[in-house]
Order: sequence, then structure tokens, then C-alpha cells
Amino acid sequence: MEYKVGVISGDGIGPEVVAEAKKVLDAIAQKYGHKFNYTSILMGGCSIDATGVPLTDEAIETAKAQDAVLMGSIGGNTSTSPWYKLAPNLRPEAGLLKLRKSLNLFANLRPAYLYKELKEACPLREDIIGDGFDLLIMRELTGGLYFGARETKEVNGVVTATDTLTYNENEIRRIAKRGFDIAMKRRKKVTSVDKANVLDSSRLWRKIVEEVAKEYPEVKYEHMLVDNCAMQLVKDPKQFDVVLTENMFGDILSDEASMITGSIGMLSSASLNETKFGLYEPSGGSAPDIAGKGIANPIATILSAAMMLRYSFDLDDEAEKIENAVQKVLEEGYRTIDIMPQDKKSGASSKNVKIKEVGTKKIGDLIAERV
Repeated sequence: MEYKVGVISGDGIGPEVVAEAKKVLDAIAQKYGHKFNYTSILMGGCSIDATGVPLTDEAIETAKAQDAVLMGSIGGNTSTSPWYKLAPNLRPEAGLLKLRKSLNLFANLRPAYLYKELKEACPLREDIIGDGFDLLIMRELTGGLYFGARETKEVNGVVTATDTLTYNENEIRRIAKRGFDIAMKRRKKVTSVDKANVLDSSRLWRKIVEEVAKEYPEVKYEHMLVDNCAMQLVKDPKQFDVVLTENMFGDILSDEASMITGSIGMLSSASLNETKFGLYEPSGGSAPDIAGKGIANPIATILSAAMMLRYSFDLDDEAEKIENAVQKVLEEGYRTIDIMPQDKKSGASSKNVKIKEVGTKKIGDLIAERV
């Protein structure tokens, strides 16, 4: 089979981690007789440098013509990069928001899975970790505070900024249905996260989720306030299966979830619309401080490519092959610097396995070889 894959390498470590994901995809193609036709798409700071804007209309049309899009990371150092001296609508992240909206990528799936081999990299106590945890954050991605009307103006002599959080019942219902559908394929539990004790948008969110829940009698569901959820994630992450929430809450909680897996470099992500099309990216940022050093962890991007195979191409066996290859490399003791044991010393042992620190390209090579 042939598949058209748009590739947004982006900024910072983006090109480095995307290169390793493509290496693994090419190993899959060779093994299973597929062909992935890659088309480069500019977005982010590199697009600003080349075109003056973070995302062109031409780039959007190119993305729409693909079967799926694989992305690295965008943006730079917000304190020093000239990109952040531009107006907000011309900064790198504005391109990502525009792409999500243009492609109607309303459902963001962020799994947080703790590999047993990475328990030593997890900041939680061993009695909390137990046998590990496996949860998925289902984040609404095209509504809420990030897409509402905003302005900064002087009011009675005082500079005042306003951001508007808006959701309608249709936006909530479609993400809720997606969350419950995913739960049916997992452990059949949904935790809907809101701030219904304060926000009207959250009260509507809770009302619609309760309506959707009636269509899924097999799924156990509960409501949880976002501040409590943030606490529960570090207190007892094993209690969660699917965490369903709105845009900003999902952004924050998914980063918290990533760190209890050992590193944000392990957290993959899929953003889906109502078809098979999806945008697949690591949850971490562009990490400009380590760009070009060859030490970035590409595993999140590689696992995002596996999600692409599963959700956009229905290649479940191939996706599992990548996931198993990642597992195997970790079992063999290979680590990038971010997932080394706390002492960060190569040669340390974990359950009689020598821990070996390797760089970005080496970990990609090892995973591709095991595919």
C-alpha cells in the first residue's frame, strides 16, 4: 500500500526527531511492502524565516492533500528568538492553531504509559507507581480559550487584557463521543474533567457529557474538578483510563501526565478530525537549548508515527511492531539522557541490565533494527 505523509519537521529538535521517525517508518515499509511518500510542509519559525508567516495557505492545502501529517516541534526560545518580537498572530504557535482549525482537528489523544523499564526515571514514589499506569487524555482541540475572541486595550486608564472561553453543545458532544468510543476499546472508564463549580462553560460541558454517557451504559464515568485531577494524577495515576477534558485543561494535564511517565520525550500525540485524517506529533516542545546536540529523545515522535499507522492507516500490526521495538530497546537498557536513572550515569544497572546512554540517531537506529 502507498500512503501520502505530510512532514512538518519544524524548529529546534523537530528535524532531528522527525528524521528518526521516518527511519522507523521506512523500516516498516520495507518489512511489510508499504510505501510512504513524504511531502515537506513548512510551519513555525522556519516558515516565518522563509515566507514571513508561520503557516501559508499553500501549506494548508498541501496538508489537506495528504493521508496524514507527521510533525516534529515548532517554536524557539520565547525570551531570545526574534520570532517572539512579532505580533501574536505571526508567531510560530499561531501556525499550529491555524492548522488545527483549518483541518478541523478537534480530538487530541495523548496516551501516558509508564514503561516498567523507566520506573527509575519516574519522579513518583514506587508505592504510588505500583505495576505502572496506562491512561489517555482526550483533549478538545479547536475550541475554548485558545480560539475565543481576545483583545488588549486601555479601560479607564488601565491596560486590560481579555480572553474569551466559548464552547457550544455540538463541540462538546463530538469530543465526548470520541472519548467514550476510545474508552470502549480500553478499560471502559471515562473521567470528565471540568471546573463546573465556577465556569458556565464547564457546567454546559458536564451536562452534555452526562447526556452522551447514557449512550454508553458499559462505560463507567465520573466528573472531576480540574484542580483535583491535577492532584490525583500524582497521587494515584492508576485510577485513570480515559481523561476527557477541554482545550486548556487538557494542555496542562497532559504535560503533567507526561512527566510522571519519566519524560515528556516519551509522550506521543494524535490530533484527529471526523475522517481518518490526523496530525501526529510529540507532546514536547522544540527544546532549542539542546537542538543540534544529538541528545533529544525521538521516542515520542516514533510512537506518534505508530499512532498514525493505527488511526489513519488501519495498520494495527505495523503499529504494534513499532511499539514492541521501542519496548525491546528499553529492555536492553538503551536510554537517551532524559530517561536515564536519576544519577544519570551510564553503566548503572537496573534489574541486572546495564543502562547505556545513547543519542538521538542511535536510539532511532536501534528501534528501526528491531522492527
